[in-house]
Amino acid sequence: MRIGDLEINGKVILGPMAGITTLAYREFMKPFGVALSYSEMISDCGIAYENKRTYEYLKTSELDSPVGLQLFGFDIKNTAKAIEIVQNEAIYDVLDINLGCPVHKVTKTGAGSSWLRNIDGLRDYMHEVCRISTKPVTAKIRLGWDENSINVFEVSKALEEVGVKAVTVHCRTKEQGYSGKANYHAVSGLKETLSIPLIVSGDIFTLDDAIKCVNETNADGVMVARGGVGNPYLVTQIDHYFKTGEKLPSPTVRDQLAYARSYASMLIRMKGEEMAIRELKGILPHFFSGFPGYKKIRLSLTTNMSNEKEMEAIFNGAERELNL
Repeated sequence: MRIGDLEINGKVILGPMAGITTLAYREFMKPFGVALSYSEMISDCGIAYENKRTYEYLKTSELDSPVGLQLFGFDIKNTAKAIEIVQNEAIYDVLDINLGCPVHKVTKTGAGSSWLRNIDGLRDYMHEVCRISTKPVTAKIRLGWDENSINVFEVSKALEEVGVKAVTVHCRTKEQGYSGKANYHAVSGLKETLSIPLIVSGDIFTLDDAIKCVNETNADGVMVARGGVGNPYLVTQIDHYFKTGEKLPSPTVRDQLAYARSYASMLIRMKGEEMAIRELKGILPHFFSGFPGYKKIRLSLTTNMSNEKEMEAIFNGAERELNL
């Protein structure tokens, strides 16, 4: 798969997730087989108005490459200014524009999924983005605003025509949010209408989900987001299968504990103990989902963990209880 002049060596794309796809998370996930990762969604206004906290989202590293920075906005003046700043301040490979976020505080401004109801405006906006950007531009969209206005074929073609180099489709409507099931069938045949890569997103929680997605859509890539949180080996399973045809077994609880320790260490080193522990309370329990003693481990991690020492004590206790 090529995005502009950038070669992507694999099918697994790491999806942007607010509060999760930090630099530490992207660095942690990359060795599992991520071919391209995306940052958390970044406000163009936050960059244009030089908000220091927003600038933190622009951090990348050599291990993180290739990486895309994802912006969202509703006014080309702000977006243009943000792109110029990003090009001067950040090291990245792809500029992604979020045209699919369903959250009300985003859509009420005219950003995110709201663009799907204004294709003429979207065309003008993205034409300028592609003109200004020195990096290849990609876009993330949804099937449409609701079940009565599914326009994914029309939007995708418009994006290609103005210079977008790859399209990611989350196979739900804006109105669905993250509920219900992703509808891969709705984009069946879309790939054949495009000359740019198609990446499909939504409900990729297992290797079989990824296989079904590709079989139904003929997509060039699958975007792993929530399904990979606490289950990094899923990326390895998907990457390995599409390169070899072999299905790898799922990780053991011993493997999962090692992954949890590794990620926690990276996040603490990057963000400091206090901030990292706050974030880890919401992420670490996912590593143990489905294993014996999950409820007890989850409770300990969310209520009895206030520092790194207490976290390690919980891990050690889990090892003893599970006879690892």
